[in-house]
Amino acid sequence: MDIVVAMKVFARVVQTNSFTRAAETLDMPRARVTVVVQSLEAHLKTRLLQRTTRSINLTPDGAACYERCVRVLADIDDIESAFLGKQRSPRGKLRVDMPGALGRLIVMPALGDFHERYPEIDLMLGLGDKPVDLVQEGIDCVVRIGTLQDSSLVARRVGVYQAVTVASPAYLDKAGTPQTLAELANHRAVNYYWPRTGRIMPLMFEADRGEVTEVKMSGSIAVNDAEAYLRGALSGLGIAQGARLIALPYLESGALVEILSPWKPPTLPISAVYPHSRHLSATVRAFIDWIAELFRTNPLISSTPEAEARCLPTSVAAQDVHDVDGADLAGDETLPLG
Repeated sequence: MDIVVAMKVFARVVQTNSFTRAAETLDMPRARVTVVVQSLEAHLKTRLLQRTTRSINLTPDGAACYERCVRVLADIDDIESAFLGKQRSPRGKLRVDMPGALGRLIVMPALGDFHERYPEIDLMLGLGDKPVDLVQEGIDCVVRIGTLQDSSLVARRVGVYQAVTVASPAYLDKAGTPQTLAELANHRAVNYYWPRTGRIMPLMFEADRGEVTEVKMSGSIAVNDAEAYLRGALSGLGIAQGARLIALPYLESGALVEILSPWKPPTLPISAVYPHSRHLSATVRAFIDWIAELFRTNPLISSTPEAEARCLPTSVAAQDVHDVDGADLAGDETLPLG
């Protein structure tokens, strides 16, 4: 038995809470994962996991073993990085998830550069608004927008999200252009709702002193897809508030008009997030460094001094907003960027 391989397999079973998911993320047959864990238990002469048909739980010895395995695997990775870093580029599979618009408009066109720099990284890129559980689904890193709240994850700010409040000329010709937030009571919105909770996303506006005002608006339609959300505004169904990154071509063509510009939506952090329980591997570090560099070159999401001054904190208790613990905005609620 290869003890290092056994530790990796055991740790991944614990992290995903599933032999099947561990096998998928390690690209191993499920039967092999089971045999490796059983062999490790036999080697250590103790039961590490309590298995039932519905759950997997660590025994006291298993919990102690897991903590030590994580430290040992981290030390091994550090040793390899220190002594082989100059001779060997990062390699292996890397699973990343991010909002669709960021992926399609910014990341995908630049992936040629990433693979030229890191030809031995096999990247699996998931795109969409759907919340994911990094540990359960075996995802190495996600890119998320908003103030982060879960201390079981670690985040690094890589950019800022700039939103804009818009409506179509046809809608404004019919309903008039609101000049104050109070006038929104006389208007309709294209509403966006979060799929898991069904909660409607309010419009958000920042006052002079940095205070954020939420405005809940009525509307004849609510969607949970970013493209449909913007299409609703283009079709004259009401006011919407979305990413300037997506809306910019329509603002430049005149298909959409920015409104209420004195009350801009708050600027939110864009963060690369990875599990606390996993060591920051060379592949994850390479991707995070690369995407931070990529985002710095785009003025719509780059972290300028002006944007930083208006940006909400990365964490609810952030002391250093560039490297703090965190999770997705409000746990299950992500912004319409799918």
